[in-house]
Amino acid sequence: MQRIFSSLAKLCAILAGLLLTVITLVTCGNLILRNTTGDSMAGAFEITAVSTGAAIALFMPLCQFRQGHIIVDFFTQGLSDATNAMLDRLGALMLALVFALLAWRTSLGGLSAYTAHSETMLMGIPEWIVYAAMVPPFILSALIGFWQAACSFDYLTGPKP
Repeated sequence: MQRIFSSLAKLCAILAGLLLTVITLVTCGNLILRNTTGDSMAGAFEITAVSTGAAIALFMPLCQFRQGHIIVDFFTQGLSDATNAMLDRLGALMLALVFALLAWRTSLGGLSAYTAHSETMLMGIPEWIVYAAMVPPFILSALIGFWQAACSFDYLTGPKP
């Protein structure tokens, strides 16, 4: 499972990086156009907003896999390794539940946007596409969190001697 989750999380991060590259190119193109001709690209802001939401969701699986979320260990630094490991598993479980909730609610939001034929104002991009792009990474993040809660985090640091 570790190899599968690692590969899928890296694939999501690569897709997120591609989206951020698109955002950068659109923004640069828009700035060049605005500063040279006085015009701007219609819908550049919409493309940026749509892509940013999807990119953030796509970075979540790798962050979860690598335990990249912020951990405040001020109160737990004096506890034993076994206690900290149990707290790490509990934290992974809580994050998995949050990601599962996000996947569920994002799915419902996407279905609602699809049913209402909701579109962006200038370009008419269907909003359900953004929701659809966010659901799979949230599901993957939840699965990784449940796996981390059930297993140990030895894959990050290696077995202890």
